[in-house]
Amino acid sequence: MKKISLSAACVLLAGSLMCSSCIGSFSLFNGYEKWQCNMTSNKFVNGIVGLILQPIVGGICLFVDAVVLNTIEFWTGSNPMAVNKVQTVKGQDGRYYAIKTLKDGYEVKAPNGEITLFTHNSENESWSITQNGITKEIIRFNADGTIQANLLNGEKLTVTNDEAGMQQVREAVYNDNCFALR
Repeated sequence: MKKISLSAACVLLAGSLMCSSCIGSFSLFNGYEKWQCNMTSNKFVNGIVGLILQPIVGGICLFVDAVVLNTIEFWTGSNPMAVNKVQTVKGQDGRYYAIKTLKDGYEVKAPNGEITLFTHNSENESWSITQNGITKEIIRFNADGTIQANLLNGEKLTVTNDEAGMQQVREAVYNDNCFALR
Protein backbone atom coordinates (compact mmCIF):
# COMPACT_ATOMS: atom_id res chain seq x y z
CA MET A 1 0.00 0.00 0.00
CA LYS A 2 1.39 3.37 -0.97
CA LYS A 3 1.50 6.27 1.43
CA ILE A 4 -0.23 9.41 0.32
CA SER A 5 1.81 12.41 1.28
CA LEU A 6 0.30 15.43 3.01
CA SER A 7 0.94 17.65 -0.01
CA ALA A 8 -0.85 15.23 -2.35
CA ALA A 9 -3.82 15.12 0.02
CA CYS A 10 -3.91 18.94 0.11
CA VAL A 11 -3.82 19.09 -3.69
CA LEU A 12 -6.67 16.57 -3.94
CA LEU A 13 -8.73 18.44 -1.35
CA ALA A 14 -8.14 21.80 -3.06
CA GLY A 15 -9.03 20.25 -6.42
CA SER A 16 -12.26 18.81 -5.07
CA LEU A 17 -13.23 22.18 -3.57
CA MET A 18 -12.46 23.96 -6.84
CA CYS A 19 -14.54 21.48 -8.82
CA SER A 20 -17.63 21.78 -6.62
CA SER A 21 -20.79 23.35 -8.02
CA CYS A 22 -20.94 26.25 -5.53
CA ILE A 23 -19.21 28.70 -7.82
CA GLY A 24 -21.15 31.97 -7.61
CA SER A 25 -21.71 34.67 -10.20
CA PHE A 26 -18.16 36.12 -10.55
CA SER A 27 -19.56 39.66 -10.83
CA LEU A 28 -16.20 41.41 -10.35
CA PHE A 29 -14.38 39.37 -12.99
CA ASN A 30 -17.29 39.59 -15.44
CA GLY A 31 -17.44 43.37 -14.94
CA TYR A 32 -13.71 43.64 -15.62
CA GLU A 33 -14.04 41.45 -18.72
CA LYS A 34 -16.92 43.57 -20.04
CA TRP A 35 -14.91 46.76 -19.46
CA GLN A 36 -11.85 45.27 -21.14
CA CYS A 37 -13.81 44.30 -24.26
CA ASN A 38 -15.48 47.72 -24.53
CA MET A 39 -12.80 50.16 -23.28
CA THR A 40 -12.29 51.54 -26.80
CA SER A 41 -14.16 51.22 -30.07
CA ASN A 42 -11.19 49.39 -31.62
CA LYS A 43 -11.15 45.65 -30.88
CA PHE A 44 -7.43 45.38 -31.71
CA VAL A 45 -6.49 48.03 -29.12
CA ASN A 46 -8.75 46.27 -26.62
CA GLY A 47 -6.94 42.99 -27.38
CA ILE A 48 -3.45 44.46 -26.96
CA VAL A 49 -4.32 46.25 -23.71
CA GLY A 50 -6.04 43.04 -22.57
CA LEU A 51 -2.86 41.05 -23.13
CA ILE A 52 -1.00 43.47 -20.90
CA LEU A 53 -3.64 43.76 -18.15
CA GLN A 54 -5.12 40.25 -18.10
CA PRO A 55 -2.34 38.43 -16.22
CA ILE A 56 -2.30 41.00 -13.42
CA VAL A 57 -5.73 42.63 -13.14
CA GLY A 58 -7.67 39.63 -14.43
CA GLY A 59 -5.87 37.34 -12.00
CA ILE A 60 -6.55 39.62 -9.05
CA CYS A 61 -10.23 40.01 -10.00
CA LEU A 62 -10.61 36.26 -10.43
CA PHE A 63 -8.92 35.52 -7.10
CA VAL A 64 -10.97 38.12 -5.17
CA ASP A 65 -14.17 36.83 -6.81
CA ALA A 66 -13.44 33.16 -6.14
CA VAL A 67 -12.16 33.51 -2.58
CA VAL A 68 -13.97 36.52 -1.12
CA LEU A 69 -17.02 37.68 -3.07
CA ASN A 70 -18.37 34.27 -4.07
CA THR A 71 -17.95 33.07 -0.47
CA ILE A 72 -19.97 36.07 0.73
CA GLU A 73 -22.55 35.35 -1.97
CA PHE A 74 -22.77 31.69 -0.95
CA TRP A 75 -23.32 32.39 2.76
CA THR A 76 -25.50 35.54 2.51
CA GLY A 77 -27.34 34.87 -0.75
CA SER A 78 -26.34 38.20 -2.32
CA ASN A 79 -23.21 39.37 -4.08
CA PRO A 80 -21.86 42.75 -2.90
CA MET A 81 -20.78 43.56 -6.48
CA ALA A 82 -24.29 43.02 -7.87
CA VAL A 83 -25.70 46.17 -6.22
CA ASN A 84 -26.36 49.07 -8.64
CA LYS A 85 -26.04 46.78 -11.65
CA VAL A 86 -28.33 47.91 -14.49
CA GLN A 87 -29.80 45.61 -17.12
CA THR A 88 -32.02 46.51 -20.05
CA VAL A 89 -34.99 44.17 -20.47
CA LYS A 90 -37.61 44.08 -23.20
CA GLY A 91 -41.10 44.09 -21.69
CA GLN A 92 -44.19 42.31 -22.95
CA ASP A 93 -45.26 45.61 -24.52
CA GLY A 94 -42.14 45.62 -26.74
CA ARG A 95 -40.53 48.57 -24.93
CA TYR A 96 -37.19 48.43 -23.11
CA TYR A 97 -36.95 48.94 -19.35
CA ALA A 98 -33.81 49.64 -17.29
CA ILE A 99 -33.73 47.43 -14.19
CA LYS A 100 -31.26 48.46 -11.50
CA THR A 101 -30.37 46.01 -8.73
CA LEU A 102 -30.55 47.66 -5.31
CA LYS A 103 -29.40 46.33 -1.94
CA ASP A 104 -32.99 45.51 -0.95
CA GLY A 105 -34.79 45.16 -4.28
CA TYR A 106 -35.06 46.58 -7.78
CA GLU A 107 -35.67 49.92 -9.48
CA VAL A 108 -37.49 49.69 -12.83
CA LYS A 109 -37.26 52.71 -15.11
CA ALA A 110 -39.81 52.80 -17.93
CA PRO A 111 -38.98 54.32 -21.34
CA ASN A 112 -41.02 57.40 -20.38
CA GLY A 113 -38.81 57.92 -17.28
CA GLU A 114 -41.36 56.65 -14.74
CA ILE A 115 -39.65 54.80 -11.89
CA THR A 116 -41.15 51.87 -9.99
CA LEU A 117 -39.44 50.37 -6.95
CA PHE A 118 -39.80 46.78 -5.80
CA THR A 119 -38.47 46.54 -2.24
CA HIS A 120 -37.85 43.47 -0.08
CA ASN A 121 -38.37 43.79 3.68
CA SER A 122 -36.34 41.05 5.34
CA GLU A 123 -37.94 41.62 8.77
CA ASN A 124 -41.39 40.45 7.68
CA GLU A 125 -40.37 38.67 4.43
CA SER A 126 -42.49 40.89 2.18
CA TRP A 127 -42.18 42.65 -1.18
CA SER A 128 -43.62 46.11 -1.73
CA ILE A 129 -44.15 48.25 -4.81
CA THR A 130 -43.63 52.01 -4.83
CA GLN A 131 -45.06 53.97 -7.72
CA ASN A 132 -45.86 57.70 -7.87
CA GLY A 133 -44.92 58.05 -4.20
CA ILE A 134 -47.41 55.38 -3.08
CA THR A 135 -46.03 52.25 -1.41
CA LYS A 136 -48.10 49.09 -1.10
CA GLU A 137 -47.16 45.63 0.08
CA ILE A 138 -47.91 43.15 -2.68
CA ILE A 139 -46.75 39.81 -1.30
CA ARG A 140 -45.64 38.35 2.02
CA PHE A 141 -44.08 34.96 2.79
CA ASN A 142 -45.67 33.56 5.93
CA ALA A 143 -43.86 31.44 8.54
CA ASP A 144 -46.11 28.45 7.80
CA GLY A 145 -44.90 28.32 4.16
CA THR A 146 -47.91 30.04 2.62
CA ILE A 147 -47.90 33.28 0.65
CA GLN A 148 -50.18 36.25 1.26
CA ALA A 149 -50.96 38.26 -1.87
CA ASN A 150 -52.37 41.74 -1.22
CA LEU A 151 -54.77 42.69 -3.98
CA LEU A 152 -55.40 46.31 -4.93
CA ASN A 153 -59.04 46.14 -3.90
CA GLY A 154 -57.87 45.53 -0.32
CA GLU A 155 -58.40 41.78 -0.23
CA LYS A 156 -55.67 39.54 1.15
CA LEU A 157 -55.39 36.16 -0.49
CA THR A 158 -53.39 33.44 1.32
CA VAL A 159 -52.27 30.60 -0.94
CA THR A 160 -49.85 27.69 -0.87
CA ASN A 161 -46.34 28.20 -2.21
CA ASP A 162 -46.77 26.03 -5.28
CA GLU A 163 -48.30 26.07 -8.76
CA ALA A 164 -51.86 25.70 -7.43
CA GLY A 165 -51.37 28.74 -5.21
CA MET A 166 -49.97 30.77 -8.09
CA GLN A 167 -52.98 29.77 -10.20
CA GLN A 168 -55.32 31.08 -7.46
CA VAL A 169 -53.49 34.42 -7.47
CA ARG A 170 -53.60 34.60 -11.29
CA GLU A 171 -57.34 33.97 -11.29
CA ALA A 172 -57.91 36.65 -8.63
CA VAL A 173 -55.76 39.12 -10.56
CA TYR A 174 -57.35 38.48 -13.92
CA ASN A 175 -60.89 38.35 -12.56
CA ASP A 176 -60.59 41.51 -10.47
CA ASN A 177 -57.75 43.23 -12.38
CA CYS A 178 -56.57 44.57 -9.05
CA PHE A 179 -53.01 43.39 -8.43
CA ALA A 180 -50.81 46.12 -9.91
CA LEU A 181 -50.83 49.86 -9.35
CA ARG A 182 -51.86 51.87 -12.38
